[in-house]
Amino acid sequence: MNIQIFGKSKSFDTKKAERYFKERGIKFQSVDLVSKGLSKGELSSVLAAVGDIEKLIDPKAKGDAAMLLKYLGSAEEKAAKLLEEPSLFAAPIVRNGRQATVGYCPEVWKDWK
Repeated sequence: MNIQIFGKSKSFDTKKAERYFKERGIKFQSVDLVSKGLSKGELSSVLAAVGDIEKLIDPKAKGDAAMLLKYLGSAEEKAAKLLEEPSLFAAPIVRNGRQATVGYCPEVWKDWK
């Protein structure tokens, strides 16, 4: 398993996800979403796994960029805005190779090998 947790330092769900893997002795790489974001390739991989760009958008995000994101029409425009403003991502995004989840999803993680 090669677990990556893309999270936010103030996100309760990010802390819960990290604790889930720590308690099971599973090594993971933590990446700060706000400062590092996702690369275009990582975003494509996560999007392929979760299926919908809307799942990647933080519904609690505030500010002008968050307001603008609601009015962008295409998934490509929304993806470009997320890459530009990584604070708009929902957290945590947990990846294991080509598999990915958004949010706290222990019911999915327990089946990862």
